[in-house]
Order: sequence, then C-alpha cells, then structure tokens
Amino acid sequence: MLNDQNPDAAHLARSWDTYWCGTGDAAAFMAGGVNHPAIQAFWVEFFRLAKQTHESPNMIDLASGNGAVVESALRVFGDDPISITCIDVSEVAVSNIGQRFPGVRGLVGNVCSVSADAGSFDIVTSQFGVEYAGMAAIKEASRLMAPGGIIGLVMHNETGSIHRKCLDSLEAIRQVQASRFIPLAGEMFDAGLSAVRGADRAPYDAAARELAPAVRDLEKIMVKFGENVAGNAVAGLYRDVGRIHGRMQNYDPDEVAGWLARMEGELSAYTGRMVSMSESALDADAFDGVCGWFKELGFKLLETGPLFPTGEKLPLAWIIIATK
Repeated sequence: MLNDQNPDAAHLARSWDTYWCGTGDAAAFMAGGVNHPAIQAFWVEFFRLAKQTHESPNMIDLASGNGAVVESALRVFGDDPISITCIDVSEVAVSNIGQRFPGVRGLVGNVCSVSADAGSFDIVTSQFGVEYAGMAAIKEASRLMAPGGIIGLVMHNETGSIHRKCLDSLEAIRQVQASRFIPLAGEMFDAGLSAVRGADRAPYDAAARELAPAVRDLEKIMVKFGENVAGNAVAGLYRDVGRIHGRMQNYDPDEVAGWLARMEGELSAYTGRMVSMSESALDADAFDGVCGWFKELGFKLLETGPLFPTGEKLPLAWIIIATK
C-alpha cells in the first residue's frame, strides 16, 4: 500500500550505496527490472511522445538508480537538445550516472523535497523510485512539472513478477542468514588456515563438521528457489567458500576474514533493499488512488495500468503517463 511514511533515509542510502558500488552501469533485473526489454520499450515510446511536443526540454528523473531512464531519453533524443537532472538518495548512484553521462546534472537528495522551483521541468520521470517514499514523492513529482509537461512513472506492482522475485530473494537471504553459513565458514577458515600453517588439525575438523549442516541448507535453498535467486548471491557465496576451502594454503587469513565480513554486510544490505522493494509495491487500490489523485489535480491520464511483457501472464509494473 502507498502511504506517506518515508523509510529511514540514512539506512536506505547506505543499502543502495552498497548495491551501486558493485554494479556501476551493469544490468540490474533484481534491483527492479531496470533493463527488462518491456520496460525499455515503454520508455522509448514515452520519450518519442515527449519529443513530439517539447523542444529543448528540461527533464528530471527521480530516484535515478543506475540511470536506465536517462539512457533511454538520450537514445531517443539523440542529437536534439535535452537538459537532464537526476536525483537519488545514493551518492554512489549519482556518481555512477555522472561518469556514464557527463552532461547530466546529478543531485544527491530526497525525492520528497527537491531543490527546484515549481514547474521547473517539462518532463518528469521515475522508475521504481517514487513509490518508496509514498505520496509525498508523487506530489513532489507533480509540483516539479511545468504546465504542458509530461510525466512518466513505472512503479512496483504487488501482483507482478518482479515483486514475486523480490519476495523469493528476501526469503532465500533470510534462510542463508538463519543457517549461520558465513560465521560458521569463518570459524572453519580460521581453524583451517591455522592447521595448514602447522597448528593442531582437530579444531578445523570440528569446525568443518559444524559448517556441514549450513552447507546443506544452502543447497536446499538453491533447489527451492533456483541458483539465480537473489541475483546469484547464494550460489556465488556457496561456490566462493568452496573454492577458498579447496585452496586454503594460498590465502591470507586476514583477507579471508575481511571478505567474509563484507559478504555478511552485503547480505544485510540486500535484505534491507528487498524489504523496501516489497513494502513499496502497490496493490490495485493504491494504484487507483494515485491515478485518482492525478485526475483531481487536473492531469490528463494518457496511459495507466499494468505493464505486461509480450506473452507473459504476470505484469512487470504499474505505469502512468499523464500531461498537465
């Protein structure tokens, strides 16, 4: 359900910083399907429509992430002039966009309160962003749009395939955490690395026995949810621990301990992102409420409803295109 309760901004920024540090401009389906062909096609059609009615437009993209919407805008406008501003809570995401698109202005900040005058932008967009912050962000999006402007929103759908994948990923990571796989692997590596350097082997054998049930837990998780669950995080962790275990004599104990600590931190951040994604997904009533609110403000709704990939039974997202 959509509401006006903003998430803990600092925690959200940290969790997305952790994510964007590792992705740069990579595809990010599990971060919200940003590069799914059906969503790319939606934005191409949206910007073609915007281009027909706006010359040299000012555009703002709210909660820009890796800049997927910006990329579509620049592709459609080509050599025609367009001024683009991006805003995201993640400093890393904004920095990545600046590196990819040097001409784009980047702002780090809250999409509920943008440092720009009302009516500053001809084009306002958001992909899997404003719904995280609730109606306050959607109201801000409408405030920023100039008379005659156009707005395009892609939002999480509670009945959609992306939402289901988020729920599966969240449950899979929680099961990994409950298995204590990482701390048990740390204890095994600590004893094993000591053993390969001449210490008593008995503590290593005991730690390996303690780890064995957690290894089986990860195998069960991958069978239940598939090896690709959580963006391959479970399978990657499983393989990497196995690889290090097979060649322990080649690893420095401090490096292994540091790597495991980073993995534990990344799983925690991943859990936070999946929770926020899941909670931000809109049911049909909430989506109808957003559409009704735009109508009350005098917007003309050009396209609304679920976005379905060709041949698929489940939607990817909710979409709104409206003019003012």
